[in-house]
Amino acid sequence: MYTEFIKRRIARLRTDSNISARELSLRLGQSTGYINTIENGKSLPSMAMFLYICEYFNITPKEFFDDESEHPIILDEIISECKKLDKKSLDGLLTVIQSMQK
Repeated sequence: MYTEFIKRRIARLRTDSNISARELSLRLGQSTGYINTIENGKSLPSMAMFLYICEYFNITPKEFFDDESEHPIILDEIISECKKLDKKSLDGLLTVIQSMQK
């Protein structure tokens, strides 16, 4: 169950960040096919590499495993920007978000 989730989550994070599996592998200091082997279910990252992957995407391990958030990177950016808003703006934003869900 978690193996499937891990490979799907890494693929989602990677595609949301517009980075190829090859490029991500290289940026993590691994061989060119490293991420492909994870996404294809042939291997799992070590704990150290998992933490490095989280660090690369600027998310916590908790955010990585939060299966209620399909796009944690985007959500983190939205929250970061919302922290800069005043109460009136936040109330307006909440109204817009709620109207989008209907």
